[in-house]
Amino acid sequence: MAKELLESELFGHEKGAFTGAIGTRMGRFEMPDGGTLFLDEIVDMPPDMQVKLLRVLQDRTFERVGSNKSLTADVRIIAATNADLEEGIAEGRFRKDLYFWLNVFPVELPPLRDRVDDLPMLINDLTTRMQNEKRGTILLTNAAMQSLAGYGWPGNVRELANLIERLVILYPNDEVDVRDLPSKYTQAGPR
Repeated sequence: MAKELLESELFGHEKGAFTGAIGTRMGRFEMPDGGTLFLDEIVDMPPDMQVKLLRVLQDRTFERVGSNKSLTADVRIIAATNADLEEGIAEGRFRKDLYFWLNVFPVELPPLRDRVDDLPMLINDLTTRMQNEKRGTILLTNAAMQSLAGYGWPGNVRELANLIERLVILYPNDEVDVRDLPSKYTQAGPR
């Protein structure tokens, strides 16, 4: 996402602030109004946006793109990344002061490959969601489950969700056996 689009997405913009800004738009910091904002892959945020995020965390204020009027941010931030933020700091990709503002209550979740016992629960949750959305469902055989448990899951839960969605499309409301899985999931893939 271009820097300007990210800034507009987070902080909103005023009419005429840039080409295509045909009206005033609230940003993600304004929308929750006392709620929670989830920022994913925070380590990939450009340095100038990290400065703006730091200001919101410190002062609880921000400006929409194209405005100099300060607005108050009444929002709780949850930030996530699959990268090591301390390594990002050492490499100069992430601000140390922002790290300390965000690291109030760290939750470290092991990768899926280290918690394959969670697979049945996660798969059940994913298939239930799709069924509730009237997109179909699947039932995995024990052999298919064992094969998935032997896979390394480099893409973690996102990869699992993608696979389950693919299987629901290919085998709607059907049983899925190991032979129905893409080959990389049947060969004890990357760890």
